[in-house]
Amino acid sequence: MRCIYLYMWCNMVQAVINIDENTNRVLNIVKAKFGLKDKSQAINIVVTEYEQTSLEPELRPEYKIKLAKIISGKHLSRKEFEKEVA
Repeated sequence: MRCIYLYMWCNMVQAVINIDENTNRVLNIVKAKFGLKDKSQAINIVVTEYEQTSLEPELRPEYKIKLAKIISGKHLSRKEFEKEVA
């Protein structure tokens, strides 16, 4: 296992994590692909990608904005809807 040390700088969190060899290789690939300086930047990219593709929509900040627009929009009762459609 490898240990990656992440240090707190400005508003960043410091963490020591244990990762297996495969995860280490993947982080090195991400680091090389995007021309990053360190593995903490690679972790940020991987986590951002995960957030955008895998998290449930209600957990994403942009979903809250979309939901607010839906809630404040025009809503019809069933009778009103049938009247408009017919």
